[in-house]
Amino acid sequence: MNPEDVLTALKSDSSPKASRTLDAIYEICREQEERGVYEFSPSVISRLGLKRGVPRAQSIINKTGERYRTLLRAFEDKHSNSAKSVVTSNKESDWIDEIPNPAHRLLIRAQESELKAAKKLLREIVPPGERIDVFDYQHSEQSNDAKLSDIERRALQYIISQEFLSRWSFSTTEYGEIVDGDGNVVLRAATVNAVEKALINL
Repeated sequence: MNPEDVLTALKSDSSPKASRTLDAIYEICREQEERGVYEFSPSVISRLGLKRGVPRAQSIINKTGERYRTLLRAFEDKHSNSAKSVVTSNKESDWIDEIPNPAHRLLIRAQESELKAAKKLLREIVPPGERIDVFDYQHSEQSNDAKLSDIERRALQYIISQEFLSRWSFSTTEYGEIVDGDGNVVLRAATVNAVEKALINL
């Protein structure tokens, strides 16, 4: 069964709360697929989706998390050949297999997957060859027009405030996105970072 069919089957026999958790895990796994990172371990998926309704890794590993592990295994099975080919062809990471401690080896594999995901996200935000101009606003005089007015500053502060996020059931992700209660992106990656920088520099 493909992951979507597994999700449907699991939700048919789950409580509403468990169904929402399954949906959250499914969305995180789909994002991993889109990034080309086929790492679906409880620790990685939990870390990526902690603010989006995914339980902690220990909860997934426990007996009560069996349905969540089943969904993760569906993604692992789907990409088992791809994952193997990546490992065998990627000489840069072969040294990880030589680490004798299994726990350390697993941890480093997870970190490697997150690094690949971060690099891919960075390439999406800043395409190769793109020119980036950096201005040191903190050490240069700015005209009054370039600075935020009090009203503009309060508006930006409100966008990333807990009051605003709670009112609309929004939350932020580690990529600086603002997402709704279902994990759908409302404001794209780096939005939170951009607002914070604007408040500091303008």
